[in-house]
Amino acid sequence: MNELLANVFTALVIDENDSYYFLQKNGITLRLSKEEGSHEIGEAVEGFGYLNQKQEPEMTTIIPTARVGQYAFGTVTGTRRDLGAFVDIGLKDKDVVVSLDELPVMRELWPKKGDQLMIALKVDNKERIWGELADEKIFKAMSKPGTQELKNENISGIVYRLKMIGSFILTDDFYIAFIHPSERYQEPRLGERVNGRVIGIRPDGVVNISLKPRAYEAISDDAAMILTFLERSTDHKIPFTDKSNPEEIKQTFGISKAQFKRAIGNLMKQGKITQDAGFTILKEEHLEK
Repeated sequence: MNELLANVFTALVIDENDSYYFLQKNGITLRLSKEEGSHEIGEAVEGFGYLNQKQEPEMTTIIPTARVGQYAFGTVTGTRRDLGAFVDIGLKDKDVVVSLDELPVMRELWPKKGDQLMIALKVDNKERIWGELADEKIFKAMSKPGTQELKNENISGIVYRLKMIGSFILTDDFYIAFIHPSERYQEPRLGERVNGRVIGIRPDGVVNISLKPRAYEAISDDAAMILTFLERSTDHKIPFTDKSNPEEIKQTFGISKAQFKRAIGNLMKQGKITQDAGFTILKEEHLEK
């Protein structure tokens, strides 16, 4: 059975019942759900072989993109501390497992439900199908070099490798990107989708990206506090401006007038607030929905 597992092959329909066709290949009988289509006795059918949850040989004509020798992204459905990460590759009644031996040592960097891992399949001597993470050579082979035109562009992708020097991602446009620890607030998980901006292109075509906002997009803690005041106040306005009394500002917000003015200036540059007749007013388009 080992040679059929996680591979695509053609088998012959030899029997059927109300729910399944039964096919034979190399002396092995596999079942195929009739929900996948109609076939005739004696017909040759191409499909993908695996063992279902009951460890019964089964075939599906809905062929996964990940299989032995072929890599594709699958979606993580969950993890188990003593086993690894479960990945959906398109089989209706079976996920494959990426062993904990292939996952980061730090449990908090394991992928979570909804993350994506690029895997191929392998079969062990106990006829168990495992997911095998793609290595650096696979990602390099499928990527293209970045160009200077990408500088300062927004970019998204999946984290595929975690190292002490930083994190590597494959972007949606098939660039390899690198995130230095200084360009993130926390280390992303393996398989996590991240959004960043291009800050440079290396000679080898790897794109350097930052997960931190642009300077004009950053919002300070003081500005965030003032936004909260505005969101919760009557008519979404407060009787304070950059002309207000320093003591009143300190008493109300717990910050100096200089800090208040910087925060107000930040919010005004981002178009979130306006000032009128001694009031700072939250613009309607920035009200929380």
